[in-house]
Amino acid sequence: MAPYFGMTGAKLTFWVTVACATDMTLFGYDQGVFGGVVVTPDYINVMGLQNNSSLLGTITAIYDIGCFFGAIAAFVVGEPLGRKKSILLGTTIMSIGAILQITAWSVPQMIVGRIVAGIGNGINTATAPVWQGETSKASWRGKLIVIEMIMNIAGFSLSNWVTYGFSFAGGAIAWRLPLAMQFIFIVILYATVPWLPESPRWLIAKNRIDEADKILADLEATDMDDPYIITQSKDIQWAVNFERENSVGWMDLLRGRTGDVGGTCTIRRFILGCGSQAMQQLSGINVTSYYLTIVFIDSVGLSNTMARLLAACNSVSYLLFSFIGIPNVERWGRRKMMMYAAAGQAFCYLLITVLIRYNELNGYAHRTEVAKASIAFFFLYYVFFGIGWQGVPWLYPTEINSLSMRTKGAAAGTATNWIFNFMVVEITPIGIDSLQWKFYIIWTVFNAAFVPIVYFFYPETAARTLEDLDRYFTENKNILVFRDKVATSSKRPEAMINREIDEVRRNSSIRSVDVSEAARRVKRHGGDRRAECRRR
Repeated sequence: MAPYFGMTGAKLTFWVTVACATDMTLFGYDQGVFGGVVVTPDYINVMGLQNNSSLLGTITAIYDIGCFFGAIAAFVVGEPLGRKKSILLGTTIMSIGAILQITAWSVPQMIVGRIVAGIGNGINTATAPVWQGETSKASWRGKLIVIEMIMNIAGFSLSNWVTYGFSFAGGAIAWRLPLAMQFIFIVILYATVPWLPESPRWLIAKNRIDEADKILADLEATDMDDPYIITQSKDIQWAVNFERENSVGWMDLLRGRTGDVGGTCTIRRFILGCGSQAMQQLSGINVTSYYLTIVFIDSVGLSNTMARLLAACNSVSYLLFSFIGIPNVERWGRRKMMMYAAAGQAFCYLLITVLIRYNELNGYAHRTEVAKASIAFFFLYYVFFGIGWQGVPWLYPTEINSLSMRTKGAAAGTATNWIFNFMVVEITPIGIDSLQWKFYIIWTVFNAAFVPIVYFFYPETAARTLEDLDRYFTENKNILVFRDKVATSSKRPEAMINREIDEVRRNSSIRSVDVSEAARRVKRHGGDRRAECRRR
């Protein structure tokens, strides 16, 4: 039988996307499902969590510790195993964790199950976007990775509706069956990943160049001797060799040694990438992702059923508004999306704080009205987050880091996200119980602070090539970027455009075949640069 059941081109890329999107859907489902589990009476009784918000928060948050170590493990095992085997390893570990959770009758077993499942999810979430990007055409890569992030929200929304629906069943089925539904996605992963192509970049890094060339040809639906495939393979070989020669070790990084790439602000870029992931979690998203039902019950005063229903409805609006970010992430730029969204999120948390304050004020005549009014701002918060902070923090570390630091920077960014995720999820039940309305001041302040942080320190990465960013950091050492038009423009600066056009002309003037190859590349990559070249 022909490899990949004879599929090539778009069909083959489609099935890689199915596998990666399933992985991210499972990630979103896992994040959301426990928000419905923790308010299920049978779960609370079986685990003995009555009036024990601290332990309840620990059981929920310990999953993120597993994800943190899984993300670190992905960096260690990812290169020896490859992308496919890493995902299959992560999926197997998740399966073990899911079984432990489904069959749990005690807190220790549930904690072990949460940690084990988290390790598997951490490996998968650090690997799937890389595999998708390395097996996609350049003109499709960004769109497909954004689709993965949308599917993450879809999984989160699905988990809310599943737990809401099964809440009417009562008993153990209300929480054990929603946990068991993880196996729908696990089965899909086992059914698709084994027969799909490995990353050609990973194969070339392992000197398996013939296998990589065959996969590159199959993904393009052409032959191995096609000039474009030969050129693409040589480009990847050059990148792999460059990365080997210029890679930065973890100990050297911690000591401030960056070797030959020290002039490109390696540590600064590393911190900016990790910082974007930290800010995403400190925006308070997982106060609501994990505990929105509890917030609605304890802070707003809704019934269990109504709280579950509104949390499920909110997840749908979250999903719908996240689509706005897809066409605008390049048009508005990363800086504007993060700043405007953070300002909107700060406004929402400010109003939530004020309204819940009056809801908890004894003797206040309109407690019911202000409680219901706060719900609208929880919904609006998700609108701002879905547009601005859902996707950009995952993109930024892969764009801002240099070639030799890209893998390390992405892994560190993912690990940063999970460790801050753990902190937020751990403190939320305790904070709601002990601080009540004052707890929401924390997230108001954080979101307000992100606006000047991004404004002063974060350069724009939209509409730039990765080489543009390398050159920018080589030529500009100023940490404060707000006065630098090159750093803050959401459009590609003229100097960068002119430099690339001159380089293309210089390289294309050697032979006519180079001109033809350049034209083919421009046509594959889209019309923006082609139009710019025509204007010139």
